[in-house]
Amino acid sequence: MHTQRLNLSVLSPRVGLSALAVTGLLATAACGTESGSDDSGSGSVGTRQATGITGKQWNVESVTADGKTQDAPAGAHIEFGKDGKVGGNYGCNHFGATAEIEGDTITIGDDTFKTEMACTADGTMGFESRLGGIISGSTFKAEVNDDRLTLTTENGYTVKLTAEKPAELYGTKWNVTTMTKGAAGGESGVALASEAEGKVHLTFDKDGTVRGQLGCNKVTAKATVGDGTITLGAPGTTRKMCSASLMDTEKTLLKLFGGTVKYQLKGSTLTLTSENGPGVQAVAAK
Repeated sequence: MHTQRLNLSVLSPRVGLSALAVTGLLATAACGTESGSDDSGSGSVGTRQATGITGKQWNVESVTADGKTQDAPAGAHIEFGKDGKVGGNYGCNHFGATAEIEGDTITIGDDTFKTEMACTADGTMGFESRLGGIISGSTFKAEVNDDRLTLTTENGYTVKLTAEKPAELYGTKWNVTTMTKGAAGGESGVALASEAEGKVHLTFDKDGTVRGQLGCNKVTAKATVGDGTITLGAPGTTRKMCSASLMDTEKTLLKLFGGTVKYQLKGSTLTLTSENGPGVQAVAAK
């Protein structure tokens, strides 16, 4: 019988595993917009099966264990790399581990590590414990049906996933979910304060501007998109005063402006990373 492992971190929080670093775990990640090429073609059945699974962002739809099905929170996803690694997000924290795919069998190592954020949305941490306990150190039978993937353990636990259609950088409302105060230095990512959840977002337009909400005030600025980088101009904002937590969030986000940030677009996730200042991760609004 599979034993759930609810505490998956094998790193001390002092190591400072960044949420942005975990996002970049897979070798399949690339800065900027991915080409989305598919290496289909000839090969063994095992190779074709692996090709249909690797290099994609699979959004978790639900988990079924002990006869109970639990829907996944927004942002929960899994990515299998071609380099023998798996990574993703449980719905709050990012995780990574080793993984082996042979035919329709996927074995995930028990060397799972994860970030150490605490999220406040109802049911998020409970789902994270359940999904994490099922994934770590487990062997699955994988069934791929077009854009759907079902993972099933020996004792009948199932994880249902859907392939994410890549979002466009331009014209998408990017809801910010995670911030780091020093991505380059490896500081841990932190979830937005509960008061700021759903109130922080950015939209990039093809006319070379970005607009959005910082939690309290609206913001607009020039945005010049390059090869894996975005140069953000000086921000123009409204002048409202809000609670201390919202103003702290806003102050951190404003440090992204007036400089160049690296960006990474994978599926429905956008990561912005400045060299010495804050970083953010955002998901495409549905």
